[in-house]
Amino acid sequence: MKNFLVVFGTRPEAIKLAPLIIESRNYKNINVSVCVTGQHKEMLTQVLDYFQIKPDHNLKIMTKNQSLNSILAKVIIGVDSVISKGNYDLVIVQGDTSSAFGAGIAAFNNKVRIAHVEAGLRTGDMKSPFPEEANRVLLGCITEFHLAPTLKNNETLINSGVSPKNIHVVGNTVIDALKFTIQKQKINQFKPKEFEFINKYEKLILITAHRRENLGKNLENICESIKILALENKSIVFVYPVHLNPKVRETVFSILNNISNVKLIDPLDYPEFVYLMNKSYLIISDSGGVQEEAPSLNKPVLVIRAETERQEGVDAGTLKLIGTNKNQIISETQNLINNHEKYKTISTSINPYGDGTASKQILEYILNSIN
Repeated sequence: MKNFLVVFGTRPEAIKLAPLIIESRNYKNINVSVCVTGQHKEMLTQVLDYFQIKPDHNLKIMTKNQSLNSILAKVIIGVDSVISKGNYDLVIVQGDTSSAFGAGIAAFNNKVRIAHVEAGLRTGDMKSPFPEEANRVLLGCITEFHLAPTLKNNETLINSGVSPKNIHVVGNTVIDALKFTIQKQKINQFKPKEFEFINKYEKLILITAHRRENLGKNLENICESIKILALENKSIVFVYPVHLNPKVRETVFSILNNISNVKLIDPLDYPEFVYLMNKSYLIISDSGGVQEEAPSLNKPVLVIRAETERQEGVDAGTLKLIGTNKNQIISETQNLINNHEKYKTISTSINPYGDGTASKQILEYILNSIN
């Protein structure tokens, strides 16, 4: 029997690791314990309840206005305590958060092997996104099992000095989660009543913007562009689930409140968000996960960031990197609204992020590799 500890703290991590935890239940020779750090308390609980995952350990590190160093220190100390009380063969982390990096350090210092889900993503700029780029680069230095979503990630890892024998290309587990959810919605005929308003409009444009590097002037530009687009396209509804971060909400509501075809709503549970993605015409987003999910739903994504670690989507044509310049956002969005041939080209491009079997591939690879 192999004992694995899965550690995560944020909602995106939970969504991407939930399929792996669920898949592990099909293996009699694996025992998986779940440790949550509690960084996104409310939003994390929503995902855990939806996927029916009950944590074995909760570090409850969330406090107001804590620094990145405080978060990292609490994660290291908390995960160290969990590891010291167990007999783990492997610690599994995902992505580029402080939870992932801190858990990796705690595992490494306890001489426990590390499996990194979604390994090999890079922008090449240690300051953007901050601190995520540094987290994933440094985590890569102590990881043994690098679980890369794409061939490009595989190439990046090899170029950074990782042995090819320690890398396995599996696709992205977010596609597993997405397919699970879409299937569940079809079975249950999922139609949330709170979104019936979208039927009054010809099209829905979904917006997500909250990343740290976009706070301040960039977010103001994004919101000003949405305001202009909404006023010029009254037959289109712009739906923006607004992050709970007070800095995000202050900017968004000060610019976009009281516009009839702009709907500012609270953050959504995962199934509701998938429903809106599936209903949307296009998505404007700075989210990493959305860049991977939307192509599986044949939805174009305009990425409002200076660079992306998901260049495969740009190369495949499913994403377009447009930055945060107000005029650029307006022109690129309007182009996809008006140019049906351009829209068709992007929306029918092939998703480079896998076929929804990443979790099974990960577990098979680890079991065949671990001694």
